Amino acid sequence: MATDTRTSRTVAQKFVDALGRQDPEGIQELFAEEIDWYVPGSDALPWTGRRTRREEVAPYFTTMWPHFAPGGSEVVLERVVVDGGDVVLLAVFTHTVAAGGKEFTTPAAMHLAVEDSRIVRMHLYEDTLAVGEAFGAA
Repeated sequence: MATDTRTSRTVAQKFVDALGRQDPEGIQELFAEEIDWYVPGSDALPWTGRRTRREEVAPYFTTMWPHFAPGGSEVVLERVVVDGGDVVLLAVFTHTVAAGGKEFTTPAAMHLAVEDSRIVRMHLYEDTLAVGEAFGAA
């Protein structure tokens, strides 16, 4: 069943809101049981890679977030593009690595696909070299 733009925009806004609250369980609840999740990057970073099940979503965030210094992150959401079930979030991420204090900035795009009011796909596109270098994993 095709998803309308309004539903996709609503689900994406809930996703962004839950991210802002750092609510891993709330984020996870927005996803379908079976998902296509991909975050490219160094194998040395435990949060990168593929995920295929809803229950893998919250652990992604609870694994990643402690690696960033508290209060040392800024996400600037520049644009949201919605077409049917597809949502693209364009942003700039700035983070400070908890171990060592190195700050890095990367443009980012996130592609969400929504079906039946659930996110079925999340692919993140960012400067993986900058992330890897910040963590000494490049």
